[in-house]
Amino acid sequence: MSFPGLKKNGVPPAAENVGSATPAKPIPNPEVVADAKRRTFTLEYKMRILAEAEAAKDHSGGVGALLRREGLYSSHLTSWRKEREAGVCRALAPKTRGPKSRRDPQQEEIRQLRRDKEQLTEALRKAELIIEVQKKLGTLLGWPLPNTDSEKKP
Repeated sequence: MSFPGLKKNGVPPAAENVGSATPAKPIPNPEVVADAKRRTFTLEYKMRILAEAEAAKDHSGGVGALLRREGLYSSHLTSWRKEREAGVCRALAPKTRGPKSRRDPQQEEIRQLRRDKEQLTEALRKAELIIEVQKKLGTLLGWPLPNTDSEKKP
């Protein structure tokens, strides 16, 4: 009895080399790369591609060839053209992704200054308390206190 694809000994041709010294070719990994990164395009690049696309309109298939060469989609050109026509060149610049900062730098500075003021006020209160205790201790021990007119002047 003979089966197609089997040799005389009943072993498939691929399994014949299992014990041989030549290693089998490694199978490539079909998985997608784990650390994919969103592409960003500079203003100069966008403007150059738009100019090339305008020039390639005259040739049949020129825009498609440009898109394939650069690895772009037609939606890129569409959105870039709209941004350019709106006259917003800074919109063509790469945008930062993620949530916008809700902190106002002036409010942060005000909070920090208020914290510093409270700490300094507390330190001043403690220093004045220590000075009062020193004055009372000096009068109890009979130490003469220096006469400072600067304290009584407004």
